[in-house]
Amino acid sequence: MAKDNSRSARKSTRLEDLAKRAGVSISTVSRALNDSPAINRRTKQAIWELARELDYPFRQRMPAGPIGAEATIAVVVPQPQARDGHIYDPFFFDLLAGVVEAARERNCDVLVSHITPTTYEDLAFAMSTSRADGVIFIGQSSLHVEFNRLAAKDSRFVVWGAELPEQSYCSIGSDNTMGGRRATSHLARLGREKILFLGDTEAPEAMQRYRGYLEGLERAGIEAQPDWYLPVHFEVESAEAAIHSLIEKGTPFDGIVAASDLIALGAIRAIQASGRSVPDDVSVVGYDNVPFSKLTKPSLTTISQDTEKAGRLLVSKLIDSQGGSRRSERSPTDLIVRESCGA
Repeated sequence: MAKDNSRSARKSTRLEDLAKRAGVSISTVSRALNDSPAINRRTKQAIWELARELDYPFRQRMPAGPIGAEATIAVVVPQPQARDGHIYDPFFFDLLAGVVEAARERNCDVLVSHITPTTYEDLAFAMSTSRADGVIFIGQSSLHVEFNRLAAKDSRFVVWGAELPEQSYCSIGSDNTMGGRRATSHLARLGREKILFLGDTEAPEAMQRYRGYLEGLERAGIEAQPDWYLPVHFEVESAEAAIHSLIEKGTPFDGIVAASDLIALGAIRAIQASGRSVPDDVSVVGYDNVPFSKLTKPSLTTISQDTEKAGRLLVSKLIDSQGGSRRSERSPTDLIVRESCGA
């Protein structure tokens, strides 16, 4: 009976009704529902929200993607993961591959959005105008409060990132604190006593890795020094410049915990350019275990995140919750020992 009522409601809602409620012409509604670039963002968003509210089957009118999918998932990358519109970190592509493979197993299509949200309004726009059945946001950036606000309005999304206090949305990620602690403890066991941390802790995941680093130092009986923390961006050049500057100042160090493999690579380049050796003079540990990490000279010791499992969790949380609450989950991390530590 409920199903018949739903069909009746859909049949009773016409383009004319949407146009009247929205205060625009029928042609404007039609163009908005077909995602026409001729309709401005604010108008399009209002019409899509109205169509969803009235259970108008507007997604059937949208330009179709590949045929036969049981659902469509959109992937959105907030800034600074997509700084200046470009995605720098190869870990994103590993994680995207995990999402795509998991979606394929569930007969779902994946769309990668051009949008790089920086505000709540951007997030809301991404949700309200998406043709997808749900959205995966890769990274929280500094949008934790905005994601909480979004969850109160639309729960059709999952975030790859850290689990934070008073979080009302679902996030999937690795145990960053454990990863940072494991990397630091490994260097301490090798006898390293002046261990740097490289990474921008404005990012929630990097902050948790830094917290693990501090715990690792404490467990080893090493007192952290203020100049051992370098807030570099997740880029090779940023890490390279920071290490060059530290060497020029004469700051002593013999170990590095990097918040990503890209950062670790920049640090190694700067150390080698100064005439020092990795790992004889300085041991380096990265984070992510991206494909190039085993191909560098020396090959990079790193903390591995299981992107295949992450992809399965992200997709399943999005598809299987059926509008219910979703529990955030952390996956374990592994230390992959290679040449950059010497042991």
